[in-house]
Amino acid sequence: MPLRIDNSARGIALVLLASIFMCSGDIASKYLATSLPALQITWMRYGTFAAIMLATVCFTGGFHRMKTRRPGLQVVRALGVTVSSILFVAALRDLPMADATATSFVSPLFVTALSIPILGEVVGWRRWLATIVGLVGVLVVVRPGGDGFHGASLFVLGSSFFWALSLITTRMMSRTEIPVVTLAYSATIGFVLLSLAVPFSWQALDLKAVLVGAFVGGISTIGHIFLIQAFRYADASLLAPFAYSQLLWASIFGYLVFAAMPDIWTYVGAAIIAGSGLYTAHRERLRARRVTTGSQARR
Repeated sequence: MPLRIDNSARGIALVLLASIFMCSGDIASKYLATSLPALQITWMRYGTFAAIMLATVCFTGGFHRMKTRRPGLQVVRALGVTVSSILFVAALRDLPMADATATSFVSPLFVTALSIPILGEVVGWRRWLATIVGLVGVLVVVRPGGDGFHGASLFVLGSSFFWALSLITTRMMSRTEIPVVTLAYSATIGFVLLSLAVPFSWQALDLKAVLVGAFVGGISTIGHIFLIQAFRYADASLLAPFAYSQLLWASIFGYLVFAAMPDIWTYVGAAIIAGSGLYTAHRERLRARRVTTGSQARR
């Protein structure tokens, strides 16, 4: 397993690159969503994702590395990321990129809520307050009952919930599973499940759609690899503010490709959500520091 290497500048650079790559994949998915079902777009993405990850495993030690101590959790994580991807692509059909991206920032708040029943963590009043503030930010972006509300926002919230579930399972496997193997399982299981479901919503593909679909899978996979590598070089609490730069790229790409400009409330809500997420990350860092200090004191 790769050793941790402290290099904050490199970690920040990788997070920024990851944000650009993943946002580019989302823009291409939105382009396809105007004419293809979300299930079929996700299937093309996962086909490329699985090919890249299985090739990576093959050329970095062989398929014997695919042995896992937590097969059940690997399946749960794969289901989480797959369903999350389908719902997010479905939302992109009707939502501006910036709105979908801003709403997806709610994932850390779902992680806080899910960590109680799944991980048995105790969440203090400060983190609960940050969670409530973050939900207020979501309401500002989504504006239920207002002229700016669209039902597709609920798809993004569902996507964020399943992504949070996958993050929780990733945390549970972090001590026993190699990241590249976990990605390979998620890609392979997701592709198999999507291959079973995609015939029910199949539409004919032309060469352009196939190429764009392959681009989505390739660039999104590279983005995730960059993101994983970033955490080798710096703490999550340091990298978190730079991950929110994805809203900037979503706004720029959305304007250049679709001539869509988010309104001021999207940015206001995103700032509230990001602030609550950053505070939650700060409290998590303090909690981890207390646990580490306590364990060292008992030695």
